[in-house]
Formats: sequence, C-alpha cells, structure tokens
Amino acid sequence: MDAESLLLSLELASGSGQGLSPDRRASLLTSLLLVKRDYRYDRVLFWGRILGLVADYYIAQGLSEDQLAPRKTLYSLNCTEWSLLPPATEEMVAQSSVVKGRFMGDPSYEYEHIELQKVNEGEKVFEEEVVIQIKEETRLVYVIDQIDKAVAIIPRGALFKTPFGPTHVNRTFEGLSLSEAKKLSSYFHFREPVELKNKTLLEKADLDPSLDFMDSLEHDVPKGSWSIQMERGNTLVVLRSLLWPGLTFYHAPRTRNYGYIYVGTGEKNMDLPFML
Repeated sequence: MDAESLLLSLELASGSGQGLSPDRRASLLTSLLLVKRDYRYDRVLFWGRILGLVADYYIAQGLSEDQLAPRKTLYSLNCTEWSLLPPATEEMVAQSSVVKGRFMGDPSYEYEHIELQKVNEGEKVFEEEVVIQIKEETRLVYVIDQIDKAVAIIPRGALFKTPFGPTHVNRTFEGLSLSEAKKLSSYFHFREPVELKNKTLLEKADLDPSLDFMDSLEHDVPKGSWSIQMERGNTLVVLRSLLWPGLTFYHAPRTRNYGYIYVGTGEKNMDLPFML
C-alpha cells in the first residue's frame, strides 16, 4: 500500500483484521515520508508486518521510477528507525529454505541447521554432521522475496509499459469496473513476467503489450489459491492468498484505491494442495 495514502489504505484493508495502533500509524506516516526523501525513492510502499515471538518486523519497500526495477526493502522494529536489507541471493535462498517455524523478532538471532556432508579420507567416504548458522535477517530477506514473487499483485491497467522498456504508474487509471474486479484475470503479479514468456504468439494475439506485460493470477498453481470476495456492499473487492495466509489485496472498483498488505508469521501454507 502506498505510504502517501496510508490511513485510507489501512482502513480499506481492515476487514481482514490487519490494523495498527494509532501511535504506530502516526510513526509510520512521518517516518516513511522521511525514508522517501532520504533514499530518493519515487514511491514508498508499506509492505506489512511479520509477526515475531519477541517483536514484530515492519516492512517497507522503495520503488524507483521504473516500477518493475528491483525494489529496495527496509525493516523496522519500532516504525521510526529503518534498516536497509540486502537483495536476496541464491546462497541466501538455499540457506534459509531449510529454516522452519516462527520468527523470533531479533535480527541478530541465529538458527542452527545440521547438515550431512560427505568427507573423503583416502578411499573411504564418511558422512560428517556440520552445523550451519543462519541469521534471522537473512531469513527475513528470503521470506519477503518469496512472498513478493508469489503473491504481490496489482490490478490490470495500474501500470503501463513504454515502447522503450521502463514501466510507469498509469496516471489515467481510474480503477476496474465492478464486473472486471470480480475476475482473477484482471489482476497481475507485481514482478517481472515468468509464464508470459512461455505463451505462444496465438495466445499473445489478444494481449495489449502496454498493459498485459505481467503474469495473470488466473493461471496460478495450485488452482484455487486465491479467495476473492466483495465487501462493504460491493464497493470493495478483497483478494486473500491461501498459499501465504496473511496477504490481503484490496481495490475499490472505479477508483484508484488499491494495494496489498501482508500481516502474518512468514510461514507458507505447504498443505494447501491437499486442502483444495
């Protein structure tokens, strides 16, 4: 959700219970504006909150003029002091994917993972237990990256791609119509396309290259991983992810009000395919 319309956005997303105390809201309003100024971002999004056992992580993301360029991620424990997180690397993903359970809420906390490694001694091969230390800050980077790739979404038409490559905010976007807002095909993943590149020319024939340049939600696997509901007398459409419980997207049809927020434990619902 855009930091400049934070109070309205939190109100629209409050149907899922994603609320903040008045002092947290006030702190976020002022600190995110300072983050935007100091880091010289084009836009700042309040990404959400990852719940820890000791403390919670408040997450924000800075966007450059090209909306699909890699986003800069920051975290805070008190909504006033923000720390920049490094981008996710393949090494981070490999290390953090083995960690399970809740976050602690302490960036310096270290998880221990025991790994079996083969050791050669002459002609004999032994299996040796090696303890690998994984910092919680590294796991935080990994989880945010996974959620962004899987469930960060945006309505069709909110962004447009210029013939020269960069992607910009569509200033003429006036919201989806009520009938379009009820379809999963009207929403895209807010990242570089993956599935679109595999489509045939015949499948791409009906697509508008300036608007339909991202992957649609209708082909997500497993099918049924999104819950779509109308609230407040059909004036608000809400999408909830069943794959990453806690992710809520909201859009008021025929208006520019849209956004998503994640408030959860940072744990993926691995049992979803068996629940559908």
